[in-house]
Amino acid sequence: MYSVKNILKNPGKTAKDYIDGNRVSHYKPILLVFVLSGLSAFLSYKVLNLNEVMSTYFSQQNINSNSMGDVNSFLSSYNSVIMLLLIPLFALTTKIAFRKWGNNYYEHVVMNAYVLSFYTLISIILVFPIMFIFRHSPNTFFNITQLSLLLVPAILIWFFKEFYKDKPLKSIILKVLGVLGLTVLGLLFVIILVSIISFGLTILK
Repeated sequence: MYSVKNILKNPGKTAKDYIDGNRVSHYKPILLVFVLSGLSAFLSYKVLNLNEVMSTYFSQQNINSNSMGDVNSFLSSYNSVIMLLLIPLFALTTKIAFRKWGNNYYEHVVMNAYVLSFYTLISIILVFPIMFIFRHSPNTFFNITQLSLLLVPAILIWFFKEFYKDKPLKSIILKVLGVLGLTVLGLLFVIILVSIISFGLTILK
C-alpha cells in the first residue's frame, strides 16, 4: 500500500527515489506489475465480463466473435506475462529516446514498471467504474477502452517530467513522442514477424 500510495501521488518521483536507492519501504516494481495486472485481469473478466461484452461487440460488427473470444481469453489468462514481456520493449524505446540523459537499461526497466503500475491503477480506479456502468452497451464500452489509451501520452509526459525535473517540458514532450513512435514501429515489426512465421508454417503444412 505504501508503494501504491506513492505511485498514485507521483509515479516519476517514486521511480526516481527507488533508482536512487530509497527502497526499504517499497514493493519491488516488477512484482508490483504482476500483482496489479493480476488484479486488473480478475476485475476485467469476473466483474466487467469483458470477454462477453467484447464478443457481443465484435459480433455486432460482423467480426468472428469466436476468434475474438479466443484472443480475449488468451489476453486474460496471460495478462501478467504479457505485461512483463512488454516492459523490455518499452524500456528499450525509452532508453533510446532518453539515451543522452544518463540512465542505463535496467533503470529504464524499473521506470517502465512504474509507468505500467500507474496506468493499471488509474484504469482500476477511474476507467473500470465507467466501463462497469456501460457494460450493457457494447459500443460505448468498446469506445471507452479505446479512449483510455489516450491517457498513455499524458502519463508518460508527467512521469518523465517528474523523473527529470531539471529538463524542460518541451524536451520531455519531444522525447515522449519519440518513445511512442519507436513503440509503434516495434509492435509493427513484431506483427509482421509473427505474420511471416504463420504464413511460413501454413505453406509447410
